[in-house]
Amino acid sequence: MGFINDLLSLIFPRNCEACSNLLYEHEKFICNQCEINLSDSIKNYQQQVNHVFAGRVPVVHMLCKYVFMKDGKTQKLLHAIKYQGQKDLAEYIGKLFAAQFKEELSEIDLIVPIPLHEKKLKKRGFNQSACFAQGIHNLSQISIDNQSLLRAINTDTQTKKAKYERWQNVEGIFLLHNPTFFENKHILLVDDVITTGATIEAAWLVFKDIKGIKISIGSIAYAAKN
Repeated sequence: MGFINDLLSLIFPRNCEACSNLLYEHEKFICNQCEINLSDSIKNYQQQVNHVFAGRVPVVHMLCKYVFMKDGKTQKLLHAIKYQGQKDLAEYIGKLFAAQFKEELSEIDLIVPIPLHEKKLKKRGFNQSACFAQGIHNLSQISIDNQSLLRAINTDTQTKKAKYERWQNVEGIFLLHNPTFFENKHILLVDDVITTGATIEAAWLVFKDIKGIKISIGSIAYAAKN
């Protein structure tokens, strides 16, 4: 079996999505060295991460797997997911996330991915945040709610917008079905990248008046400020 796998790897080489080096047989999507380095890098920005929503959203846990830098390895991972359709990569990172934050996730009742507008979902074919959430579920067995939070307004990309423009771009874009279902629940709002936090804050506005609601946030990456 090992010989066959080695032969297949010669014909169809598997490369790390972060550094492009060949993967060993036991590695999947991301080589061990990149996973270690990327997971360690976010520690240098934890103070920034913890203050993203200070005074805006009462967050219990702010959990980010990697740090996003322009032209960096995390950007390559996100590009592979969003623009090369690598849904399995998003799920795999979700499993890594669940393993790393096992203790924090033990408090979570429900995972709620940030939704795409139906037009964008139809064009892309999948919601990368939902795929990431599925990976978290696969390891943690925490239920996912993909139905209650809706994106009512299709927004432009946030990538090149300033902080105030980002907020204007997402204000009032979400709707929530059956808010009473979330009473006294601790939910994990999941997005692919946290930048200014405007999208998460806009989502929080439809949850904030629910009795006993608690919010934690999970993401593949945090876009660091240099």
